[in-house]
Amino acid sequence: MPTALERTLIVMPAFNEEESVAAVVREVFATVPGASCLVVDDGSVDQTYREAESAGATVLRLPINLGVGGAMRAGFKYALEKGFANVVQVDSDGQHDPAGIAELVERLGDHDLVLGARFAGVGQYTVHGPRRWAMVVLSSILSRLTKTKLTDTTSGFRASGPRAVALFAQHYPSEYLGDTVESLVIAARAKLTVTQVAVAMRPRAGGTPSHNPYKAAVYLARAGMALFVALIRPPIALREPVVSL
Repeated sequence: MPTALERTLIVMPAFNEEESVAAVVREVFATVPGASCLVVDDGSVDQTYREAESAGATVLRLPINLGVGGAMRAGFKYALEKGFANVVQVDSDGQHDPAGIAELVERLGDHDLVLGARFAGVGQYTVHGPRRWAMVVLSSILSRLTKTKLTDTTSGFRASGPRAVALFAQHYPSEYLGDTVESLVIAARAKLTVTQVAVAMRPRAGGTPSHNPYKAAVYLARAGMALFVALIRPPIALREPVVSL
């Protein structure tokens, strides 16, 4: 019988990440033997897809840029269609250490969704100003909603089990911050169980950061809006998945 890791699809959303994606794919394969890796090229205008293919990844090319949420929904759909039980999201810019994948998947043994938390006592990752304030407020609210202690609800390094994969293949939000904040609300309302494990983050290996001081100035308001939208939307019923073994 395949192991949990062999039944897991590593999904990397990538937008103009030609500088780093190949190295990240190779590191995943080296760190997680037998891993299956899907790079979702999110409308890139550079050579992201060629670099990913050269490293051995399967590449799904989107004709336009949908954002991380849209790219991940495509990844969840692919996983469901191909019979994968689990999905682990890994950034293609090198910030997520693949060494944490095994623990994320291990915790899927008793939870539906596992977050890799940057502020749980491991590593030196820090955030300041409005982004940090937003993260603290969001973590407090979402901890109550999910009935578990969460310290990093905007982390994109996360693992989804079979029930979460089935849910997110149809309902993963594509709005800015929805892929992290709203997805947790959707999961909680669908009665999925959520937990976190401490992970270390690294500097970007290349490309352009998605956040800068100007964007940080509006982060707090946008985070609050994402949570508000998530809370006013009606709950989504979960259909139990059928997973190929």
